[in-house]
Amino acid sequence: MRPPPPLLLTMLVLAAARPGCEPAWGPEGGCPGSAAADSATCVDLQLQSCSDVAYNRTAFPTLLQHRSRAAVESSPEYVLLSVLHHLLEGQCNPDLRLLGCAVLAPRCEGGRVRRPCRHVCGALREACQPAFDAIDMAWPYFLDCGRYFSGPEEDCYDPLEKLRGGLDIEEALPSSHPHTFIQFTHHSYAQMVRVLKRTAARCAHISKTYSIGRSFDGRDLLVIEFSSRPGQHELMEPEVKLIGNIHGNEVAGREMLIYLAQYLCSEYLLGNPRIQRLLNTTRIHLLPSMNPDGYEVAAAEGAGYNGWTSGRQNAQNLDLNRNFPDLTSEYYRLASVRGARSDHIAIPQHYWWGKVAPETKAIMKWMRTIPFVLSASLHGGDLVVSYPFDFSKHPQEEKMFSPTPDEKMFKLLARAYADVHPMMMDRSENRCGGNFLKRGSIINGADWYSFTGGMSDFNYLHSNCFEITVELGCVKFPPEEALYTIWQHNKEPLLNFMEMVHRGIKGMVMDKFGKPVKNARILVKGIRHDITTAPDGDYWRLLPPGAHIVIAQAPGYSKVIKKVIIPARMKRAGRVDFILQPLRTGPQKFLPGSRRGWPGEEPQEPDQDPLGARRQPTTGGSKPWWWSYFTSLGQHQPRWLLKY
Repeated sequence: MRPPPPLLLTMLVLAAARPGCEPAWGPEGGCPGSAAADSATCVDLQLQSCSDVAYNRTAFPTLLQHRSRAAVESSPEYVLLSVLHHLLEGQCNPDLRLLGCAVLAPRCEGGRVRRPCRHVCGALREACQPAFDAIDMAWPYFLDCGRYFSGPEEDCYDPLEKLRGGLDIEEALPSSHPHTFIQFTHHSYAQMVRVLKRTAARCAHISKTYSIGRSFDGRDLLVIEFSSRPGQHELMEPEVKLIGNIHGNEVAGREMLIYLAQYLCSEYLLGNPRIQRLLNTTRIHLLPSMNPDGYEVAAAEGAGYNGWTSGRQNAQNLDLNRNFPDLTSEYYRLASVRGARSDHIAIPQHYWWGKVAPETKAIMKWMRTIPFVLSASLHGGDLVVSYPFDFSKHPQEEKMFSPTPDEKMFKLLARAYADVHPMMMDRSENRCGGNFLKRGSIINGADWYSFTGGMSDFNYLHSNCFEITVELGCVKFPPEEALYTIWQHNKEPLLNFMEMVHRGIKGMVMDKFGKPVKNARILVKGIRHDITTAPDGDYWRLLPPGAHIVIAQAPGYSKVIKKVIIPARMKRAGRVDFILQPLRTGPQKFLPGSRRGWPGEEPQEPDQDPLGARRQPTTGGSKPWWWSYFTSLGQHQPRWLLKY
């Protein structure tokens, strides 16, 4: 059990001196007389934990009948808001705190109190309830959507408006510039969001934005998607993701993806046949900034002044590209076991006992939601394309060639980027990245330097997705005048790489009645790495040129074997469908493996409920681990947080 931080202990001791009211669990709920009067005397809002709400005036008594600022600050409700961020490890932050502040420090305007909207509370509870369940904590009574919140007919307001405030405001281009104009500048977080949303609005028929979660400091991890039917997976349409700014001070990738989004939209509207073909046959997801908090630290120093590591980590001081589960070590163990499966490796339980960033959790959840086939992570600091494995097969070796079973395919993917990048193909050894010249500006990650917890290894070993790492240049935070040149160097490599998702085979796995078979395994003889079908029964298997024996198998069905030939040049994946016949008699025979059952049939993996895997419900009447945060409150401890 982790002890509370010293600062939090101080707050808890202070809170014990002036306890708030304990809720009465009667028909009305909450504290007696919880409804605030319609008329009120507005005063300045001076609560530190609520300093960033969208208003600056409040009133007493509050909705919980606290009659002074001191009463609020000493209440267990306020203490909970101040520590909830830590208890939930950044999940639902700052949304829950702002929602709680709307109750503890109600909005006061024109001599009357306005209540927060019930529908906002309801949506947040639906999204955040699993986080509370995972740590065995009851939903706080003062966030009961039916008690302290109201409907639009009662002039309610959105307490989360500030999170969206300013991000939907159109930032018009100068009138002299056409809509296809791209500004090759650095973008702040707000500017980035505005550009992405403006781009999605201009190409609404092929694009949309969505958030995959929040950073530790509460910034949306905003994605812009391009597809002929944005917002939904289309049968046999492969999914590609490009991620930038995993290290906050490596900013070129962030800007390249912002420019790429605008380019794809503009060129599609202009009728560019290549771009139209790409977007009509591929679903593309661009996440320009995986680490927006780290970027803010780096941007505060600015281009030319940024240190080699300033802003690299997230707000928790975690390197996000070392924060993923180490599945590579488990792969090396399984690879030595005859017949053992070494793909779709489960996340080990002990991983969740460490510190896992909300940004990392968001990526893992994203990967579970969408059947990604191909991915690239854009970095800075050198000029080279690396590919898995990033962790050496001999842990003591800092540099050791450590290939995956798909070594040939990964080299093709890396070359698809490097071979059309003018600087990577520059023959000068004195240039940035010149030490990789003899390798063709590509390298196996562990042969460069070995590390664990990387995102690319995790993609390959936990899902169907093949991910490479692209180092865009030796300057991590380039000056603004260099951005246009960097874009010119990387535009064609980015397009060429995304088109590689159509190399190999795709198809459907169905039973004899035409019903899709999800989680069927697609095996390729000689490549010890299987992929699985998506929920709709479709699959994609990236393959290098040559003849391959492909096998489809699922529990309860006989396997089907086909031979396919992949040409050296192909713009569209070959269609290979499988119809599986049910096993008639006798025991079912599956391919041997190290894991019980099949994907979709085995027990829920810890990444489905990460906090729950870390902190199981208590037994025997003992208090949950988080109760230590509130012990100093004495008789005013928030027993309403206990489930049992």
